[in-house]
Amino acid sequence: MSKKRKAAPQPNTSSREDKAPTLKDMLSADILQKLKLQADELKASEEKQKQDALAKAEEARKQEQKRNENDMSYLLDHYKVDNSKYK
Repeated sequence: MSKKRKAAPQPNTSSREDKAPTLKDMLSADILQKLKLQADELKASEEKQKQDALAKAEEARKQEQKRNENDMSYLLDHYKVDNSKYK
């Protein structure tokens, strides 16, 4: 019978001081705050652009629908005849 191997020893968990400092640690608080504000502004502007694009697409769809409602050939082509309703 073979011997069972013991579990490998757990690697020592090094604390934050043992690791190299991160960029967040090296930046001052005011610079970090400015970066957060800038990121928030960018997110807000992207959201505004998305909303504007959606509103513009919706407006274009409404204009197309209004134009089609006034076009007799479009109405005739898309008219569904169901005579069974009227019997």
